[in-house]
Amino acid sequence: MKVAIASDHRGVRVKGQILAQLDELGYESVDFGPGDDTSVDYPDYAGKVAEAVGTGEVDRGILICGTGMGMCITANKFPKVRAVSCHDDVTAEYSRRHNDANIMCLSADMLGDRLLGRIVDLWLKTEFEGGRHQRRIDKISDIEHKYCCSETPTETGKTSCDVT
Repeated sequence: MKVAIASDHRGVRVKGQILAQLDELGYESVDFGPGDDTSVDYPDYAGKVAEAVGTGEVDRGILICGTGMGMCITANKFPKVRAVSCHDDVTAEYSRRHNDANIMCLSADMLGDRLLGRIVDLWLKTEFEGGRHQRRIDKISDIEHKYCCSETPTETGKTSCDVT
């Protein structure tokens, strides 16, 4: 599995911890920055990961900011992204089982290192259950298509609805 990761300046330390964990667990990772704790705007980094997930360049994404909420709001503006803010084992597990979440957003300020490690491990290893939950994911996709897709072709000739 290929996992994209990014943070804002408040999440740089946690991002480093998670990158090491991804490597230890045998996942391929792509670090979208930033490289240090100089102040940055979280939407810039959330957008990089959300685009990579939405286009299928990577399988999943992890975003870290002070609370996780700003990253989550931004990521959910992108087609085919189901971003969630996780703060414990239950939210990590059920976001995957029931929602097939493809981006997890985490708080750098409110979660301890051991809990972060456990949440990341659980979220990466939990599979989507499908079944009745797939019907709900399909409804989310229908809403996304109705309100979010541009029918205007890009330079590649595709519309935002054509992104796979």
